[in-house]
Amino acid sequence: MKRTLIAIAALAALYAILAYIVLPALWTHHERQPRLADRSMLTATRQGIPGDPINFGFVGDREDIIRAMHEAGWYAANGVTLRSSVEIIGSVLLDRPYRAAPVSPLYYEGRSEDLAYEKPEGVSANRRHHIRLWHVLDIGLEGRPIWLGASTYDRAVGLSHYTGQVTHHIAPQIDKERDFLAAELKNAGMVKALYTVTGTGPTLFGHNGEGDLYQTDGEIWIVQLVVKGNKRTEPPLILDPPTLVQAKNTIWNALMGVVGQ
Repeated sequence: MKRTLIAIAALAALYAILAYIVLPALWTHHERQPRLADRSMLTATRQGIPGDPINFGFVGDREDIIRAMHEAGWYAANGVTLRSSVEIIGSVLLDRPYRAAPVSPLYYEGRSEDLAYEKPEGVSANRRHHIRLWHVLDIGLEGRPIWLGASTYDRAVGLSHYTGQVTHHIAPQIDKERDFLAAELKNAGMVKALYTVTGTGPTLFGHNGEGDLYQTDGEIWIVQLVVKGNKRTEPPLILDPPTLVQAKNTIWNALMGVVGQ
């Protein structure tokens, strides 16, 4: 009995070391942007509730982002005012266009987003692709500014599970939205290179600030934009993550094939 208890304790200790120390350390990588390593990768609502995870990033200045999103067919979101709030309600109820519909503010490192963009799916603002962006580094490894963002897909208007306020509900597989935006920018010729760094880490049962479920492999796609909107005719350079991270992503994709919604 004593030997059995010792064996169980040893296995439990080994599991804890692997699950909480070794594997997270092996899957964490910031080799292409080391100054992001100690930053939070989660946004928050005005009330301090954990919000959407960071899953996208840009290398470039504000003007580069504005040009790139315009070329990709995305629209800058209006600010939240009484007028814009009434307009978005009318857009949803009457099924009429509102391409610059506002997005509710989220906070990263204590401040609201610097930029927000969206692309409607359908006529109204009920369903849309969108991203909020924050300027986080004046100079990254490439010698250009670094921006981080939270990219999600609004699938319907409803009530917040936490506050009861009217809000958009997001689709759970946020990696699809991250990949969609990267593809849009590549197709527009706005991407010089792409690579990933570690975000929140693999998350199967995350919930954002409205109580919506999200699932992610925990990686952030960093898009190095072309300069001054000079379109790139050849495919962008895609830099692979470390081998262990690729293995983690393979396992995650297999898991999503079974449990994904």
